[in-house]
Amino acid sequence: MNSIWIDEQVTYDGTQLRSHWIYDRSGMLGDAIAFFVGPAEVPIDHMVDLMDVAQNAPIFSKRMLHFIIEHYDGDLPLAIARQRLLTSIAAEELRRRAASAAIERRGDDIFDGERKVSVSIATSSPVSCLIHFAMNVISDGTPVPTKGLSDYGIEPKSLADAIAKQYCEEISSMNIARCKVRAVK
Repeated sequence: MNSIWIDEQVTYDGTQLRSHWIYDRSGMLGDAIAFFVGPAEVPIDHMVDLMDVAQNAPIFSKRMLHFIIEHYDGDLPLAIARQRLLTSIAAEELRRRAASAAIERRGDDIFDGERKVSVSIATSSPVSCLIHFAMNVISDGTPVPTKGLSDYGIEPKSLADAIAKQYCEEISSMNIARCKVRAVK
């Protein structure tokens, strides 16, 4: 599993959640996680979450830490499990760095009390499964009550590096666990 920090601001508008976006940006082919900082402004016509579309709830944040993950398999339930693994890793790392906060994972999102810290979605394409996970860097101007990394004094890149490293290690460990067992009759 490859990982890459994209060292330029990217405005996440939903069009990045597509096959080969990481390859197009970096030249890395295969399963990968890319992460970057930038605004989020996802209009309804680019939303993947049908419940958010039905509620006319577009995503907006002035500054977020984004992760795009692509796995070249078509197993959406597995992608959702991976999405929750990523969310758990992020929540654990955030708890470590913001010990006084009431950080908890609820499904595929992270909350501090009733304030939302993250957004996330998993979907499939004809050739892969994709995950977008993002954490607010600042909470100013969001459409719902939020907390951002700046509220905890956390620098986004070091947090992103730690989350991506742990995610890649977990995926590698899962692959080893799958390969090391013999079949049973």
